[in-house]
Amino acid sequence: MSSLKKDDLLRIGENANSELAVFNELESAARALGFDYCAYGMRGPFPVATPRIVMMNNYPRGWRERYAEANYVATDPTVQHGIRSEAAILWTDSLFSGTRDLWGEARASGLRVGWCQSSHDIFGVGGMFTLARSHEEISDTEREDNELCMQWLATIAHVRLSRFYLTKDMHGSCPSLTPREVEVLKWTSDGKTSSEISCLLSVSENTVNFHIKNAVRKLNTVNKTAAVVRAALLGLLHAESPATKRLRQPAQRRHL
Repeated sequence: MSSLKKDDLLRIGENANSELAVFNELESAARALGFDYCAYGMRGPFPVATPRIVMMNNYPRGWRERYAEANYVATDPTVQHGIRSEAAILWTDSLFSGTRDLWGEARASGLRVGWCQSSHDIFGVGGMFTLARSHEEISDTEREDNELCMQWLATIAHVRLSRFYLTKDMHGSCPSLTPREVEVLKWTSDGKTSSEISCLLSVSENTVNFHIKNAVRKLNTVNKTAAVVRAALLGLLHAESPATKRLRQPAQRRHL
């Protein structure tokens, strides 16, 4: 049974100043659980059509290069499972029955036994944490004794590492919208037309469209719907401006 305690897991990455520092602590925890290898992969919330995927692991270098070269992430059944479900899953011959080349090459690289679990959050970010080793199948007893710790570790990995990755993305690509652009996007997200928004804000419809076009350009999207989606994913629509709050209050009172 693992000597790792809940408090030990919660402290992982607590004071880390980089994703590498977090991952080093995850490696130590993985070894304490009896695994030589660990991996974390994250599927970002945007671009929506082709989300960015980032991966960090301590797998053998040859396997990392081969996995990237063959684009195995597109067919990896553990990844497909992780997109659909947060249930933990073990590596088995049947799981990889449709991807025999991937499975054979992984095993040849020393990756024979594995356990993985995904996590998804309200921002549309999905992550998957994997523990792996080259020998000794995971017994029912080991799983019963350690799976709670393994699940905690998967959650902590996602919370800590996704924060670093998303902070980098947002710092590098998060645009600066004016308060009026944000306000117009909020009303657009409520299904309001440009004409309706112009009445709500007491401005011309041309002015509303001007702000929408600026927001679309700044967010590097093709239309106002995509702009609203990306602005929401970036957290730009969370705060409510005083003007918008005042406009909402009468409608709320009428329903009381």
